[in-house]
Formats: sequence, C-alpha cells, structure tokens
Amino acid sequence: MSFAPITDAAALEDLVSLLLGVERYALDTEFHRERTYWPKVALVQVAWPESDGAGAGIALIDPLSVDLHPFAEVLAGPGTMFAHAAEQDLEVLELACGRGPSRLWDTQVAAGFAGHGSASLSALSLRYLGIEVAKGDRLTDWSRRPLSASQLSYAASDVDRLLDLADAIEGDLVRRNRSAWASEECETLRSRPHGPNEPNRAWWKLRDSRQLRGASRGVAQEVAAWRELRARAVDIPVRQVLPDLAVQAIAHNPPRNSEALSRIRGLDPRHLRGGSVEGILAAVERGRRLESEEIVVPPSDEVPRDLRPAVALAAAWLAQVARDEEIDAALLATRSDLAAYLRGDRTVRLAQGWRAAMAGTHLRSLLQGRAALAFDGRGGLILEERSGRPVEVTVAEGGGEVGSLEVSGLLGP
Repeated sequence: MSFAPITDAAALEDLVSLLLGVERYALDTEFHRERTYWPKVALVQVAWPESDGAGAGIALIDPLSVDLHPFAEVLAGPGTMFAHAAEQDLEVLELACGRGPSRLWDTQVAAGFAGHGSASLSALSLRYLGIEVAKGDRLTDWSRRPLSASQLSYAASDVDRLLDLADAIEGDLVRRNRSAWASEECETLRSRPHGPNEPNRAWWKLRDSRQLRGASRGVAQEVAAWRELRARAVDIPVRQVLPDLAVQAIAHNPPRNSEALSRIRGLDPRHLRGGSVEGILAAVERGRRLESEEIVVPPSDEVPRDLRPAVALAAAWLAQVARDEEIDAALLATRSDLAAYLRGDRTVRLAQGWRAAMAGTHLRSLLQGRAALAFDGRGGLILEERSGRPVEVTVAEGGGEVGSLEVSGLLGP
C-alpha cells in the first residue's frame, strides 16, 4: 500500500473534519532531538476505524510542509487518542499543536496491567495479534525529504493495527477486572506536565546531586538552571552548553573570575563563547547567596535508619505481588514510592486507589508487625497473619546444644 503524505492546508483541513466524526483514532509521531533542545517533529501518523459510512484509513502528515496547529481541533475534540508509549508524543503535540489530547489510551501503559512491563509495540503486536511489526526504518532520518516508500510504509505500520491491539489488550484487562485501572493510569499520563522540568530542578539530574552539601547545592542549582535556559533559548542540547562534568566541577569549586573558570575541568573554549563566561559567573554568585530554604532539594529515597531493614523486605514482597498478580512491578510501586511510604507519606501512590487495595494496606500490616513473610515452599513469598510467637533456634557446636536464639522478626511489633 502506498501513502502520500499530507503536505497542504486543504488536505489537512479535510482530515481534521473526518477525524472529528470518529470516536477514536490512533496516533504516532516521528521526531528528532539529537541536535536540538526541543523535539523537532518530522511526521505524524494517524489511523481511524470505519465510522458512519466512512471507511477506515491511514494518513501521514508532513509537518515540514504544513502547519500542524489546525490538528489541535482533533486533539480537543471528543475522540480518544490511542498511542503506544505516548510520553514523548504528548510533548511533541503540545509543542506543534499547542495542546495534547482530551482523552488518551496508551497501549504500553495498559499492557502493564497484564504483566507486560514497558513492552514494545512489536512485542505486544506479536503477543496479542500474532503479527510482526516492521523494524527496518526505525532509526532512519525522518527530516530528510523526500521520504522513501519504505519509510512511509514503516511509519504507517506503527498505527495500522494499533486500534486492534488496543481492543485485544482491553479484552484481556476486562477479563482481569483491571480496565478501570488502566484508564486511570492513562489519564494520569495525559494530564501531568510533559517536557522539561522547572530550571531550578535541572541540577537533580547531575550524577552526584544527592551528595552535594552547603553552598555547593546553591551553585549547582543556579548554574544548571542557567544552562537549561540557555539551551532552550538557542535550541541546542544542554550538554553542548555545559557538560555535566563542568557543572559538577563548578559546584564543588566555584570560580570567582574568568581565569578560574577557564581552568574548570570539562570546559573548553567553545563553551565560553557568546557571553557564557558572564552568565556562568553570575549564576555562581547567585548560587553562593542562596539561603537554604531557596534551594529546591531533590526528593530523598532515604528512610529512617531503624526502618532500613524493612526496605529489602517490603521490596521483596512487592516484587512477589507483581509476579502473582501479573502486573508490571514499576506500575505497582517504584523505589521512591516505597521509601516515601515507609517514611509515613500517605499521599504517595502506594497508599491510594488500586495500589493500596492490592499492596499498600497489606504492606502496612507487615510494617506494623501484624503480618509476617514466609517462603511458600515453591521459591516464592507469602504474607501470613503473624502468630506473635518467636521461633526458637537451637544453636549446636560440635554436636552438643549450647543455647538458643530467639528470632522475633526484623520490624518488631
């Protein structure tokens, strides 16, 4: 099948009118961001089912030839957008169209509720539909024109059976009584912010950010924020403005003048052009003057010392729950979720909704000493009501009994 990309406003207007009449549509994007800060969309693929007498179809929109903003009407309309691993697609759409979809269903997210963690489109298509999705042009340069027939065919294949795949996954979830969970998680994905974080949080990405102390934190925050804003303004990757190594070195040993800055490890002359020296030194001084309450500290994964043994125990049980329930472990709880829960944060995901019902409530019983973990005899773990009777372990040396040791549990009552 051949696909001629939409390259003019009239054809895009016709497509928008058609899509406003369908209840759902599949969408994918091809973009590049290797040489830029902002993702550059190079192709938008859309598929729709038969509806009200109109036949099913696939359209490829060329955003290098036509303005995508009119497509915002489709995104704002009543139809549900179906996508796979939509996080970056949502960022691309918000940049190109000014908004994301009003409704979203993500096949990768939904498949996590059937035990398929971060599964690829090809893996899920093979698992649920018995078909293989082509991979030949996955790493092609989508910004070059004209696009080849092979490229267009590959792009179309990303949405060709996506609605069929969604139906198959939905059927699986209905059988498991988890369809509502998937819809809730897809809405969370749709409604949360996409794209870069606030500039004053950019320093969190530094490898040693959690080890920084005192004034080094303030300097790291301000220099990383300056780098982030500079990269946005000139539209280049942040590491081309300043490498991470340079930001870390500046934080550990803040320079006071251009000579000291020139000796910073990781910097070379190209990083110090166009007013960068003045910008970096000003950021350093702002960082030095920051009060501790002005520093935006990254969330901690730490738990109180007396509860640290509980982390391994709770993590092992959550992994067992994920296996038993055939659900993606990362959907159930991340390490940050677990750490926050152990610190007593009742706003964390693990304390709410389906996660609390599946694991959080039982985990609380474990932490309070009302339940205990045991091996089930088959290599797994089982949560049981705690008897409160400590196990007496007889310790023998050389064949004789020399005493006993009470093992009363890691967490106590």
